[in-house]
Amino acid sequence: MSEVQELSRSNHSGNETMPKITFIEHDGTAHTVEGEIGSTVMETALKNDIAGIVAECGGSCTCATCLVHVDEKWSAIVGPPSAEENDMLDTAFEVKPTSRLSCQIKVTPELDGLIVHTPSYQGR
Repeated sequence: MSEVQELSRSNHSGNETMPKITFIEHDGTAHTVEGEIGSTVMETALKNDIAGIVAECGGSCTCATCLVHVDEKWSAIVGPPSAEENDMLDTAFEVKPTSRLSCQIKVTPELDGLIVHTPSYQGR
């Protein structure tokens, strides 16, 4: 293996830090898990069996059962919902100004430390 190939392999060997995301349930129970860069917050929740994330549509933004409330200090970093996401939020329960569909939030290095709150009920 050449020196360039070896360097490239060591840079992409999975040693990169995975962003940590904390899910806080409606009762205050907190779960801090690692999210894979490029996945969504919803996929991270499902992979880690986070209670309160139902994700009936599998992430296609056609339901609102993956709703989370982004912690206020993270709201500007996560950004606002798209028009399509806003339409789905109109059908959700317990919507707040910082509510987002977790299927629409991509995990990036900038989201390391993200805190989201799950509602007490997810339904249609």
